[in-house]
Amino acid sequence: MKDVTERTGQEPSKQRLRVWLNLLKINRGIEAELRGRMRTEFGTTLPRFDVMSALYRHPDGLIMSALSSMLMVSNGNVTGIVDRLCDDGFILRVPVPGDRRAARARLTPAGRQEFERQAEVHEVWVAELLGGLDAQECAVVLDLLTRIRMNETESHHV
Repeated sequence: MKDVTERTGQEPSKQRLRVWLNLLKINRGIEAELRGRMRTEFGTTLPRFDVMSALYRHPDGLIMSALSSMLMVSNGNVTGIVDRLCDDGFILRVPVPGDRRAARARLTPAGRQEFERQAEVHEVWVAELLGGLDAQECAVVLDLLTRIRMNETESHHV
């Protein structure tokens, strides 16, 4: 079997760079499209949707530091988003017993209902944007991305 350089004319490191750049370009394009659609359809932002999504998956709520860690954004960013979602009646803050400084953010019933409404449409949009892939191709891509994520995790523990 020919090595990668012979088959493609590129060193493996150059190919990996091209893969990363393509992943970045695809992610940015899809994210930009979803941001625009969220703004137009729901008058909201993708970060607000992401916060509601995380809280939807954790019905008992999350403390702010856990929420920001899960979303990989700063506590300040999450706090501002949670403040606005509280003002809209979609989230409430519940004090954490034994820690006067901490609060747990949790979706209200109206927040759960609004998230479900948005999530249903969001899923259709993502299916449309990735519509060029059939089920088998999606499985292959997911497998490859999992391998990348596992390699990244392992390389951080060395």
